[in-house]
Amino acid sequence: MIIEIRKAGFVNKGAELMLHAALQKLKARYPDATFVMAPTPKKAEQPFRKLVQLGFYPKAWLWRYGIQWGTLANFAPRPLREMYGVILDKEVDVVVDAAGFAYSDQWGEDPCTELAQSTKRWKKNGTRVILLPQALGPFKSEKNQAAMKTVVENVDLIFPRERVSYEHLTGVVGEQAKIKQSPDFTNLITGVLPPSFDAQQNRFCIVPNCRMLDKTDQKTREAYLPFLISCTRYLLEKGAKPFVLVHEGKDDQRLADELSAAVGGIPIVKESGALEIKGILGACSGTLGSRFHGLVSALSQGVPALATGWSHKYQMLFEDYGFPEGLVQVTTDEAEIKRKIDLVTDDAARIQALIQTRTDQLKQQSEQMWQQVFAVIDQCERAHQAQHHRVGAA
Repeated sequence: MIIEIRKAGFVNKGAELMLHAALQKLKARYPDATFVMAPTPKKAEQPFRKLVQLGFYPKAWLWRYGIQWGTLANFAPRPLREMYGVILDKEVDVVVDAAGFAYSDQWGEDPCTELAQSTKRWKKNGTRVILLPQALGPFKSEKNQAAMKTVVENVDLIFPRERVSYEHLTGVVGEQAKIKQSPDFTNLITGVLPPSFDAQQNRFCIVPNCRMLDKTDQKTREAYLPFLISCTRYLLEKGAKPFVLVHEGKDDQRLADELSAAVGGIPIVKESGALEIKGILGACSGTLGSRFHGLVSALSQGVPALATGWSHKYQMLFEDYGFPEGLVQVTTDEAEIKRKIDLVTDDAARIQALIQTRTDQLKQQSEQMWQQVFAVIDQCERAHQAQHHRVGAA
């Protein structure tokens, strides 16, 4: 059986965490399956070298200018494909989509269009398709609405991550049995604390996000860095030992450098692995973050967190963890900033207990989600085995 994991990668640490979380569950359940992924150019999300390190086979796949060029590989002789381990799209039995947040007007029309075209082709090939828990919508664009109707027609399961995503999707396609709400599934994966990390010196973690500068209005954009500086100064005043954690890429690094320089040079921690980042967040006394999976990593380990966000997914996450007060507007006044920070530092034990109750419930929901995913894949595996027996008998 060939299983593809798509839309998870290595640059965005949230995407990498989802990749590890999905791979861990699927490999444990289907140890004999072949796992594939579509490689990208070297500097993009899924470079060939990284895929191979995790044991993935490459899938022939290249979406450009609204056309799927990967189908050209169908004309390559089989021995050549086998020599290089290349899998064709039509050979894949199960597609598992682990996009954290791709299908929404906020990312334009291309992602929804590509998914609609792909699901139509997969359905024709008899490929099972599952969209793991992710943020969806809004879908105000008519093109995106039409695309999402096609997607839902052709997939087996789709999991909106929270209430607003569920409403965005069902507002377009209506309620259906295959649409089930389930929380972010990285809450089940265990982080790894790097030996080099000094948990005594680095206590309160600040995670900046460059999306706060390109996905928000001008007022928010201009207030973001001054807000981070103001929070950090107050944390220093309180002796909370703040440090900056770079969750993704050079743009987050730039924000980290500017923030550190503005407050007298607090430590900047940069880790290349998503599991290590989760480990660091779990070892902190608290966090102030703008990266969604940085916040999930903290909350799912019972760490008090404050968030600034640029989409509905942040608000919903804090609602799920029973701590809606953890959301902070970057344009808020100094007194309110201090009140929120006091909440997660001075009142940490109460907030921790509050989060922990929800953490256990959400982990249970993630386990139930995997049981539903396995039920779909098991059918596929049974069909595979039956076909194998027929061929053997012949």
